[in-house]
Amino acid sequence: MAKERIDFENEQVRHDFRHTSSHILAQAVKHLFPEAKLAIGPAIENGFYYDFDLEHRFTDEDLQKLQKEMKKIVQANYPLERFELPRDEAIALMEGNGEPYKVELIRDLPADATISFYKQGDFTDLCAGPHLPSTGAVKAFKLMNVAGAYWRGNEKNKMLQRIYGTSFPDREALDAYLERLEEAKKRDHRKIGKEMDLFALYEEGPGFPFFLPNGMVIRNELEAYWREEHARRGYQEIKTPLILNERLWHTSGHWDHYKDNMYFTKIDDEDYAVKPMNCPGAMLAFKRRMYSYRDLPVRIAEMGQVHRHELSGALHGLMRVRTFTQDDAHIFMLLEQAKEEIIGVIDFIDSVYRRFGFKYHVELSTRPEDSMGSEEEWEAATTSLREAIEARGMKYVVNEGDGAFYGPKLDFHLEDSIGRTWQCGTVQLDFQMPQRFGLSYVGSDGEKHVPIMIHRVIFGSIERFIGILTEHFAGKFPLWLAPVQVKLLTVTEKTNDFAAGMARRFKDAGLRASCDLRNEKIGYKIRESRNARDAYIVVIGEKEMETGQLPVRSAKEGELGAFSEGDLLERLLKEIKDKAL
Repeated sequence: MAKERIDFENEQVRHDFRHTSSHILAQAVKHLFPEAKLAIGPAIENGFYYDFDLEHRFTDEDLQKLQKEMKKIVQANYPLERFELPRDEAIALMEGNGEPYKVELIRDLPADATISFYKQGDFTDLCAGPHLPSTGAVKAFKLMNVAGAYWRGNEKNKMLQRIYGTSFPDREALDAYLERLEEAKKRDHRKIGKEMDLFALYEEGPGFPFFLPNGMVIRNELEAYWREEHARRGYQEIKTPLILNERLWHTSGHWDHYKDNMYFTKIDDEDYAVKPMNCPGAMLAFKRRMYSYRDLPVRIAEMGQVHRHELSGALHGLMRVRTFTQDDAHIFMLLEQAKEEIIGVIDFIDSVYRRFGFKYHVELSTRPEDSMGSEEEWEAATTSLREAIEARGMKYVVNEGDGAFYGPKLDFHLEDSIGRTWQCGTVQLDFQMPQRFGLSYVGSDGEKHVPIMIHRVIFGSIERFIGILTEHFAGKFPLWLAPVQVKLLTVTEKTNDFAAGMARRFKDAGLRASCDLRNEKIGYKIRESRNARDAYIVVIGEKEMETGQLPVRSAKEGELGAFSEGDLLERLLKEIKDKAL
């Protein structure tokens, strides 16, 4: 009999597979720890989890035992049988099974809700489903770790134990995923950032990163590249204040739709807010003068620092912070210019991502429930975005209801070198904010009209983009971004003056060059330099000083052989000029 193939690329199939995996875990826990109380066990991205109330604290040894028990359940190939019960009978069943959390969930369901259960062998669980037909399909799985989790995510409730796991249709796919996880650990930007001295996070400011000298090199190079590319495309750069009065945020709509994520203060007994977004400042910058329709589009860009409240448990290195710098731009234009301007932004984003070697995919996000504006305006904005992305011949998926509160958007999800995706760029079309701020231009008829506007970012957050680049390149940045572009290591003190002179000449040519002249063993110096991901390493001994032939090692390519000083300098300067990867 042919083996049934599981279409694991299908999102629903993947969800059902991992939801079934969570039930297999719960059944194994009830077998080995019958006193455990069941909470919830959903499928999540890349795996599943189940929450348990149990006095015994799960250990790594317990996870190994649970894996063995799960294998027995898979081998038994129990069918998953769905049945429904009236509310009273459902409560009685769960009370009889000693499951207080399930009883609470049933009591909280609407009066007319369907109350369904799934049974597999001797195990029954309250569940809406769906699931796989049987447990036997879950061939490859691994329990990953245990964490604490409050019941229903409320810190006032009891702390439960959450077991995380992952599962795949076959061992090969599981092994590939685990290898990617190991590679991701090696590339963790927090680990590499410490080794390269890029940034730091202190308890005095959780979520507020400090950029250190090496990190500032990368940041400054990225910002210089950003400014050069924006100037080339006709953008004007502005800088707006960090703190503006509360009235502004009522006008913008952020007060009604975003205030829970904002920080507030008082100045002269008046309420102010720390800006969570740059767009209101751009509105005021446009409003300062009266434009003609001939002046449009007006493209205004800003590297603007913003602050947003994030829960402490959500903070993660540079990826999730409480302050960051958005590479914002706002384009004020006529409706008939929208398609062309959106195409221009798409091309801009494409050129930047190709510069760093990223592939990406695009999502079109439509009107959310919590939004401003008329149906006609939203339809016109959504149509403009759709026509622009289709004119570029790009594939996209529709993400229903995930637009910004003021307009639909195109989100760009880039893929890094180990296959993970990150949402960075976005293009949002907005009819609302120009109206709310009373913006206008003089049309060809001599009357005042309201412009429409694009919000867009490319890096997204420069902090997060640096974190992504750090992991994408594993700290081995392209030469134009590398904090140390060439490191000269001396074997003995006799070559110190020679190395120092060479470093000066490299610096004079515009390179970030440094010497390690310490009286340490050369092997130790090399290890330190490699750990710091210095782009090029040159070891200088007496022989090199005499012959002028320098052995060069690249962080990316390994040993390159010997170069003269002139040839090496020429190679490095060309690599920087080309912004080569």
